[in-house]
Amino acid sequence: MNPLFLLFIAIPALEVFLFIEIGAQIGAIVTIALIFLTAVIGIYFAKLQGIQTLKSGMVNMYQKKVPVYELISGASIAIAALLLIFPGFFTDFIGFLLLVPLTRKILFTSAFRNKIKQEKQNQNKTIDGEIIENKKDEL
Repeated sequence: MNPLFLLFIAIPALEVFLFIEIGAQIGAIVTIALIFLTAVIGIYFAKLQGIQTLKSGMVNMYQKKVPVYELISGASIAIAALLLIFPGFFTDFIGFLLLVPLTRKILFTSAFRNKIKQEKQNQNKTIDGEIIENKKDEL
């Protein structure tokens, strides 16, 4: 079975389960209000983080650096905003994790750890050589 298909089934099932459990504990009206509140707060913080990331990227571009971290960070903030718009506690939790810069940095370094190690190893592989020409200048 396709893992993406399982995600489309598992995540909504988990969200429904969490709605039922949390709704039973704190009440239906409060649960619905909490879902709207997390969406509004999340979108507000996504906007703030997005503006901050954009400014940081512009500073890097003015310094003639490639804003790789800012590009990946901006994409994760967009995904976080999308997750926060969807109603649900699990998606809100993942969305808030993507909004916090510290957890974002931990996720990026763990995801790209192997790639960073390969680049460092490739930088250390320097081959010295000398070019010898057998032909002498002919006039």
